[in-house]
Amino acid sequence: MPTYTQIYYHIVFSTKGGQPVLTADRRDDLFRYIWGIIKNKGCHLYRMNGTEDHLHILSSLRPTVCLADFIKGMKGSASRWIRANGVFRGFAGWQDGYGAFTHSTPEIGPLIDYIKGQQEHHRKLSFRDELRNLLLEAGIEFHEKYLL
Repeated sequence: MPTYTQIYYHIVFSTKGGQPVLTADRRDDLFRYIWGIIKNKGCHLYRMNGTEDHLHILSSLRPTVCLADFIKGMKGSASRWIRANGVFRGFAGWQDGYGAFTHSTPEIGPLIDYIKGQQEHHRKLSFRDELRNLLLEAGIEFHEKYLL
């Protein structure tokens, strides 16, 4: 019997120290690069967006792709691409951790809209507060000291 899965991951990670270095003028280039990574892994990207200090990625993974390895590889490749191409002055890397939240099919439309609206959303809310809300909504225990 073949393997059937439908797991949507909302992945969130920040620049090291939450530095606001992901400037709007080159962010779309970064998104295209990360999209290529996702496609090369045989995974599907539903939506990606972000601000100066963090990214949101909505993707499904192939059953053979481990989430931790997927994110580690994506962050590592993106860091090398940023440095090799001189994109994002002052970029020191990505934070060590990440947030990954699973969602059901009916939640995908609203989640895509949420990710699309990141710039507007962050006029009112910091990334730290957003991450806290995501963790609380998912029922994940966390320590405030580890939030950026």
